[in-house]
Amino acid sequence: MKVFAIGRANKPITDEDRKHIMPKEVPHTLKLYLEGKIEQFYFTEDKPGVVFLMSVASVEEAKATIEAMPLASAGFLDFEFLPVGPLKPLGLLLQAQ
Repeated sequence: MKVFAIGRANKPITDEDRKHIMPKEVPHTLKLYLEGKIEQFYFTEDKPGVVFLMSVASVEEAKATIEAMPLASAGFLDFEFLPVGPLKPLGLLLQAQ
């Protein structure tokens, strides 16, 4: 199953916080990428935040995975989880043939 995990900053991160958290956050994110749980990752351009396209068994697995990440577990990011799948209405075009 594919899930978009959309994270938005909910409190400012100080330079001191950044020094302690980011050396953990980046390797954690890369580990999840190498495991195939995070397929793609983006920084949001409208306001501070991230978007992960995840490949997981369930939304619950996506939530548990994200909640273990340093920025999320420290309360700096809140996430919305959006399960997505194939665009099934395209099947109607095949039936028309």
